[in-house]
Amino acid sequence: MASKYTAATQIRPSSLEFLSNLADNNERNWFNDNKPVYQEELQHIEQFADVLLEQLSRHDLIETPSGKKSLHRIYRDVRFSSDKRPYKSNWSGGFKRATKFRRGGYYFHIEPGNSMIAGGFWGPVPEDLKRIREDIAFDPAPLRKILQAEEFISTFGKLEGEQLKTAPKGFDIAHEAVDLLRFKQFLLIRRFTDAEVLAPGFAAKVDLTFQAMRPFFDYMSEVLTSDLNGESAGD
Repeated sequence: MASKYTAATQIRPSSLEFLSNLADNNERNWFNDNKPVYQEELQHIEQFADVLLEQLSRHDLIETPSGKKSLHRIYRDVRFSSDKRPYKSNWSGGFKRATKFRRGGYYFHIEPGNSMIAGGFWGPVPEDLKRIREDIAFDPAPLRKILQAEEFISTFGKLEGEQLKTAPKGFDIAHEAVDLLRFKQFLLIRRFTDAEVLAPGFAAKVDLTFQAMRPFFDYMSEVLTSDLNGESAGD
């Protein structure tokens, strides 16, 4: 079935141009003077996010109700930051998988010279992180198989995210999978050039990138919803 948002499946050059101009003029007076431009571009990005959500919903169950709801605010929280620039110079958003049995989230980030599609686990709660590490320590082969798959490598290259400098507490530094046990975040990232972002097939590439995350998400979901014996963790 063809998308009803066909006209919105391509990022416009003006969307990147606005972000470039904002990066060069990141202050409130300029933003207020150019708010009509911002609102026009924002509307287009909302439609583009609707396309991504429509595509995602064909092969995954998503809790996020709309493209508009997926978008992050352009206003920065500067209360505790030394960087007092009031605005982000990117369009970004995320989609949450539905139900507690589907773990992981999808993320898109559009920024001149720094666009990416990502997914995974940015800040696992301590009990989830412990459960993931326990499963890796018990048998790292399932995760290694996913990370070494041809499609994974061609799409993401490698697993990314913050890591400890040594083995986590309670795990052997000599463990065969200490390289995986050290991860504190589990991120899948695919970066795109500005030319790729502006190309007509970008939305389709984003969806293929999201689809390539599924083996990793399915593995993590099974780990996080079962115990070490493979039994359901319950309701």
